[in-house]
Amino acid sequence: MFGRVAAWGFAAFLVVVPVRIGIETTFADANVSADAAAHATLSDLVEIQNQSTDAAGYKTAAGTENAADADAEIENETEAKIGDTIAQARIGPEGQYPTADEAPPQTKLASLDPAEPPLPSPRVGEPFGLAAIPVAGGGVLTKWRGVEAGIRADNEILARCRDGNERCPAAAQNFLAIVAQGRALSGRARIGVINRAINLAIQPMSDLAQWGVPDRWSAPLETFGTGRGDCEDYAIAKYVALTEAGVAAADVKLVIVRNTAADEDHAVVAVRLDGNWIVLDNRWLTLVEADAMPEVIPLFVLDGDGVRRFAPPVLTARRTSAPASLGL
Repeated sequence: MFGRVAAWGFAAFLVVVPVRIGIETTFADANVSADAAAHATLSDLVEIQNQSTDAAGYKTAAGTENAADADAEIENETEAKIGDTIAQARIGPEGQYPTADEAPPQTKLASLDPAEPPLPSPRVGEPFGLAAIPVAGGGVLTKWRGVEAGIRADNEILARCRDGNERCPAAAQNFLAIVAQGRALSGRARIGVINRAINLAIQPMSDLAQWGVPDRWSAPLETFGTGRGDCEDYAIAKYVALTEAGVAAADVKLVIVRNTAADEDHAVVAVRLDGNWIVLDNRWLTLVEADAMPEVIPLFVLDGDGVRRFAPPVLTARRTSAPASLGL
């Protein structure tokens, strides 16, 4: 019996030592690669041998009737333990398989692969029925952040005007009057009256003529203070007026499109009403369904969540750079 136990110890030595020199071997008539057996350390197998020896001595002391049967039983138990130890070693302490062929199929996670950075998730339900992807930089985002700072400053002035704590500037009074008209109505009538009032309150003028620069975006009170502006100034004023009049912020977007008829970029406002997007344009007083504007290609959508670029295949139809200036 002890001769068999010694043989098992020698077999354990054969499993571990060849691993260190990169040679494959076999154990108990089972094909086990050297890399897999490397996890079954010599100390693990020696411990099994010691436990088997103790068990053998206990059974002999207990007076087992058939020594050969006891010897065979100990041998079977030892073989099973060694087999379990090597099987566990094949998986490894961290669930790592020795070869790709033995590993279970896995889904590659792009977010964990430094060579393939994750793409932003497109937002669906945007104007024109398209998905849009957030942008992290660029000229449009820079301009929009500047406008948002101006809108916050305007809101403080409008709040003081409502409270009547100080003299309210004429530009703020005129803007609040349009907001009040919108608040008195609802639905399409609210959208229409604000679109019409702002179109009539601002005289169209290019940024180059007004400010001497190709493109400048102004917050509403600056536009109402001068009484002049181009397409994005109209759109920004409508964007703020609609939300001030009670339209949900999620239902109002400023959209930059490519006007293919005039071959220029253009800014409009899109408002969601009953699940449909309506476009407000400074070039006409009527409200137009987004689907009824075949001569525009949507480029960017802007709101309180930042700037998003409309996803392909829309982008393949035009240049993808940020607009240098917008038309009237």
